Amino acid sequence: MIREYSENATSARFVMHSGNKLFSGKGLDDSSPYPLKTLVYNKGKSQEVLIDAISYTMPARSILPLVSNQHFTFQHPESLTAWQFNRDFYCIIDHDIEVGCVGFLFYGIRHPMFITLNEEEAEEMSSLEKVFSNELMIRDNFQGEMLRILLKRVIIKTTRIAKKQSESYQQFPDEKMDIVRKFALLLEENFTKEHNVSFYAAALNKSPKTLSNVFALLKQPAPSTIIRNRLIMEAKRYVHFTEKSSKEIAYELGFESRAHFSRFFKQYAGTSVSTFRNL
Repeated sequence: MIREYSENATSARFVMHSGNKLFSGKGLDDSSPYPLKTLVYNKGKSQEVLIDAISYTMPARSILPLVSNQHFTFQHPESLTAWQFNRDFYCIIDHDIEVGCVGFLFYGIRHPMFITLNEEEAEEMSSLEKVFSNELMIRDNFQGEMLRILLKRVIIKTTRIAKKQSESYQQFPDEKMDIVRKFALLLEENFTKEHNVSFYAAALNKSPKTLSNVFALLKQPAPSTIIRNRLIMEAKRYVHFTEKSSKEIAYELGFESRAHFSRFFKQYAGTSVSTFRNL
């Protein structure tokens, strides 16, 4: 089942999949004019999911957040429910004060994030699925706002559960964890242009040393490592899922030259661009 809500005036789009055997995401190769964020709820047994050509095990009774540039396929998509939405339907960045998920569920440093539900939480999620399904059958002036309210409820519920399961969020105050969240969001918005820790530290009103010390205290990878890993992840996506040349990818990711990008890729991916493309 696929049910969709759209607004022609704003290009807002919301899609719900339930039992859809063809459910998948094309990531960077997606020609859709409406990039969609996705929340996937696995109602069945644990199953394999390929995210950007890497295999993971998605536990039973769990939720997986995905962003629009990720390529994904599931072993048993028929046992999933997925909610997809674009920025015009609900911008999580503009409404982060409401849902607190930016830089944590979406665009977070931990990837992928499988959030497991207990029996009571799973029952609540199944009830929300039914409400969504019913609401998508109604056509009136209130439908869009009602769907946004329901989506916000799913995001907040998922964020609460995920934070309870995060050792760092249990050990450290929110103000320090918010530095990590804000860094992750800044990184997602700027990593193709800004590769140095100093830029992110200044944007957070911290010195590079202070920022690094905060990440060390929270047992997170160093900011420089996170920036590097984000660039490598995106580079691999371009190489694996597009036909762009090394020169084009270098430009997309803010490298000064193709040679600089090629050296960076070989050093941190462990192989040349051409070899990785043929794997």
